[in-house]
Amino acid sequence: MASDTTVAFVPLKHTPENHPWVQYEGFQPGTSRRLSRGHVLREGYGAFPVNTILDIDSKVPMRDGINLYTNVFRPADGTKQPALIAWSPYGKCAGGVGAYNYDTMGPYRIGIDYNSLSGYETFEGPNPADWVARGYCVVDPDARGAMHSEGDIHVWGSQEAQDVYDLIDWCTKQSWCDGAAVMFGNSWLAISQINHASICPHPALKAIAPWEGATDMYKQLVCRGGVLVKEDKFASMITAGFAGYNSVEDAWGALKDRPLNDDFWESKHIHVENIKIPIYLTGSYSSRIHSLGSFKTFATTPSDTTWMRVHTSQEWPDLYKKENMDDLQKFYDHFTKGKDNGWQYTPHLRLSLLSMVGSVVPSVIERPEDTTTYPLPQTKLKKLFFDASKMTLGPSQPSQLSKATYEGHSLTDTISFTLNFDAYTELSGLPWAKLFVSCAEHDDLDIHVQIRKIGINGSLLAHNNYPVPVPINQLENCNVAKFEGPSGLLRASHSISQTPKQHPDDYPVYTHRERKPITPGAVVELEIPIWPIGMVFGSGEGISVIIAGHELKLPEQVSAPGPTEPNDENKGKHVVYTGGERASFLMLPVLKG
Repeated sequence: MASDTTVAFVPLKHTPENHPWVQYEGFQPGTSRRLSRGHVLREGYGAFPVNTILDIDSKVPMRDGINLYTNVFRPADGTKQPALIAWSPYGKCAGGVGAYNYDTMGPYRIGIDYNSLSGYETFEGPNPADWVARGYCVVDPDARGAMHSEGDIHVWGSQEAQDVYDLIDWCTKQSWCDGAAVMFGNSWLAISQINHASICPHPALKAIAPWEGATDMYKQLVCRGGVLVKEDKFASMITAGFAGYNSVEDAWGALKDRPLNDDFWESKHIHVENIKIPIYLTGSYSSRIHSLGSFKTFATTPSDTTWMRVHTSQEWPDLYKKENMDDLQKFYDHFTKGKDNGWQYTPHLRLSLLSMVGSVVPSVIERPEDTTTYPLPQTKLKKLFFDASKMTLGPSQPSQLSKATYEGHSLTDTISFTLNFDAYTELSGLPWAKLFVSCAEHDDLDIHVQIRKIGINGSLLAHNNYPVPVPINQLENCNVAKFEGPSGLLRASHSISQTPKQHPDDYPVYTHRERKPITPGAVVELEIPIWPIGMVFGSGEGISVIIAGHELKLPEQVSAPGPTEPNDENKGKHVVYTGGERASFLMLPVLKG
C-alpha cells in the first residue's frame, strides 16, 4: 500500500478562453466597475439594492510567491465591512457564465427564484448584491491553479488550507475590510471552510457556514464502502469544468493506484474535531455526497459553538432563500460585529424529517431540538429481523433458516423486505444492516442496501427536493430533484478492516486500509452502514428495505445517459440468509413510535 501523500498532477484540458462551458469575461487585473443601485445584469435576475464597487482580478500574493486573483464586491460609500469569502476552483464571475450554473444542473432551475440571484455569484456561493447590502464585502477568489490564478489546483488538504489563510490575511489589510472575515458556500465551498478551519485557522476568521459538505474524500466521495466504481460520471463532470493554464491534482484518478484508504486519502480526511470557531451548518438527507459529512461535522465539533439546521430542500435553493440568509446574517453579525441579537438562544439543532409525496402525514420542518448531539439522545435502536420466507421485517428472530437470491451483476435485480407501522413513527439517526451473504462464483461481492418508504397502499414513495410543476412520477430521475431514501454499501473484502465496537449495537465503521478476499460459496457476515435517515410515518405506512448488487441511489448527474451495464465487479448470484443461526437484521433508529 502506498505510504506517501502525493499523487500526479494532470494538465487541465481547457484554458478560460477555450472552455466550451464558460462565457469568458477576460483577464482584467486592477479593473473596477461601479454597479449602481438598481443595476440588473440580465433580464430575470435581481437588482443590486445598494451602490457597489466590483474590483476585478485583484492580485493576492501567496507565501510561496505565486499569485491568486480574486473579485471583491464592496460598498461604494467606502464603509469598512467584514470579508465574506467563497473559496472554490469553479471560476469567479464578473457577469459572464461559469462552467456550472443552475440552468443546467437540474430540472426547473432547481426551484431557485432567479430574482434572489444577481448573476454575479460564484457557483454555490453567496449573492454579492444581497450580501453587500447586508454589510459584508464579498470576496470571490479563483483558487490556486483556477482560471488565471497561478500554480496547480489542489483538492483540499494542507495546500488549500494555507492558501485560504493567506487570502484572509490579505483581506484584513485592505482598506475596505474591518479586520474580520467569515466564509460561506456549498459543497466544495463548504469543504474548503472546514478544511481550513481544521488545519490552520486564521485568527481573523470569526465564523464559517459550510452549507453541506463531505469530511472524508475516500469514505464519502470516491470509494464509499470500499466499492470502487468503474466510472464516476459525477467526478468527471466536476473536473471537466475546471479551467486554467497548468494542472490539477489527480485525486479522483488516484484510485487506480491507491484502491485502499492509504496515507494520501488520509491527507484528504478533514478532522472536524479540531475546529474551534463558530459554525453554522446545514444538512439534508437528499445529498448522496454530503449528508453523512454534514451530520458528522455537527456530531464531532464543539457543541457550544456549532449550530445545525436540517432542511427538506436540495442544497442550492436552500442557499438563496431570504429567510435563510436572514438567519445566517444574524449568526454572522453576532460573531463578527458583536451584535446582541439573541443568536445565542438559537437551538443548536433544528431537525427536519421527510414524509415523502403521497404520505398521510406532513414532513417535520426544522423543529427545534433541545440537544447538541446527533443522533438525538432519546433515539432508541430497534432491531428488526429479516425473514426470507415471507420477505418481511419483524421484531422477532425467525427460528427457521431461509434465504433469498438475486443476480449480483445486474442493473435491475433486487430483493426487498417490508414492515408496516401501526402507529405514528419518527425515524432519525444512523441505521445499519447485518447480513449473512454468500456468492459461489466469486471471491468478493459488493452489496447495496436502501431504505424506502411505502405508503398505506404499499407503493414506494419519494420526496421532491424542491417544488416542481409536474407530478413526481414525471420528474426526471436524478438525485438533485428527487430523493428516494438513505442507502449503504460495502465491498465484502473490506469487512476485515472493520474497527472494534464498544457495544454490539454501535454503528459499524471501517478503515478501508486493508482487504481480504472471501471464500467463494462461504457465508460471510457483513455489517453495512447506512447514511442518516429522517422520516416520519403515519399509521399503516412503512418501510421497504431493498438489497442488491448494484447502485440503488439515483444518479447525481442531470440528463446523463444511464449505464448500459452495472458499474460494479460482481459475478454470479448473491444469497442472503435469514433466521436461525444466520439472523440477518436491520438496526433502525426510532425517535418516536
